[in-house]
Amino acid sequence: MTSPTDSGEAANPKRYHHGNLVEALIAATVEIIEERGAEHVSVREAAKRAGVSPGAPFRHFRSKSALLTAVAEQAMNRLTEAVASAQSKVDSADPIVAFEAIGQGYLEWAISNPTHFQIISSRTLIDFDASESLRDQNEAIRRKMIDLLIQAQQQGRLAPDTDFDHLVLAARAFV
Repeated sequence: MTSPTDSGEAANPKRYHHGNLVEALIAATVEIIEERGAEHVSVREAAKRAGVSPGAPFRHFRSKSALLTAVAEQAMNRLTEAVASAQSKVDSADPIVAFEAIGQGYLEWAISNPTHFQIISSRTLIDFDASESLRDQNEAIRRKMIDLLIQAQQQGRLAPDTDFDHLVLAARAFV
């Protein structure tokens, strides 16, 4: 009988342990993205790194795109938390300051998490439209930014004909 150390399980803490296959596959996929980029991810390699059979991932992810979408959902959760944290640290009475804080939080998160930023920005590799989580969180950030711009306009700090969608798009494009 072999022990976990003999079989190599202890040497790789990211290997699958009963009950967390999804997390193990996501972690393995992030490793692949960090090493070679999102376009080089294969479900087979993610399975191998997680220590499971090549067919095991398909119980949870119907395709490579579905696996990458799960990574993107995790990334978007983290981005949403980072943006909320950044905004909570500033004077919420000033909508311009709060808007800038969201932008700064987004930028700092993207710089600190290039792998996750790459995956949420890779709309050709993920199924954004099929993920309610991605759509909802993305819309929540966009809506918060627009609400702050509306407040600034109501305070007379932005022109009455300001195009909020274009401002938000421009702000996000800088990242």
